[in-house]
Amino acid sequence: MAILTSSIARKVAMALSGLFLVIFLAQHFIINFTSVLDPETFNSLSHFMGHNFVVQFIAQPILIIGVIFHFVMGIILEIRNRSARQISYNSYKGNKNSSWASRNMIISGAVILAFLGLHFYDFWFPEIVHKYVESHPVDETRYYTELLQKFESPVRTGLYSLSFVLLALHLWHGFSSSFQSMGWNNKYSKALQGFTKFYAIFIPLGFIFIAIYLHLNQ
Repeated sequence: MAILTSSIARKVAMALSGLFLVIFLAQHFIINFTSVLDPETFNSLSHFMGHNFVVQFIAQPILIIGVIFHFVMGIILEIRNRSARQISYNSYKGNKNSSWASRNMIISGAVILAFLGLHFYDFWFPEIVHKYVESHPVDETRYYTELLQKFESPVRTGLYSLSFVLLALHLWHGFSSSFQSMGWNNKYSKALQGFTKFYAIFIPLGFIFIAIYLHLNQ
């Protein structure tokens, strides 16, 4: 109730959930990047993540809840901000006062959520069906081949790449602003802001590289 009624609490909750997802994104990137370096390592890590009890039944539900919470809080903050804004849109020149990314966080967030739906459809649901519905025997070497097949289509590869471009825009504003929402203001603030900008570019570009690499190496 405090989160819903307090403006500061809502912003802090939004920031914390965003930072949690940023950490998961980095971990996800590291595992996926091993598919480029060494398919056997990718298979081993994917098998561990897919059969570890803590990952499957504790971390994974927390992640799903975190995604839903972050998106819902984003909608709530957007509605509150628009209703509280006193400046008329006739005189408000957003392109001079803020970046495109900061003005359209809800749009990029919605596209990212749609991408997550595609990602679940491509990877999570087939994995659940494979293990728990069809009950196939354990195969520790299947993950790289399955990943490769997902990026055979140029259309799907393009959609994934476009989604990560929008993720970069979302992170460009959201990652740095999350620390501001929590009151982070000290001598390390400038360096931290530089790191968030680097992260916002490097991680999405890394995912795009992986998708294109796998598409070209069928």
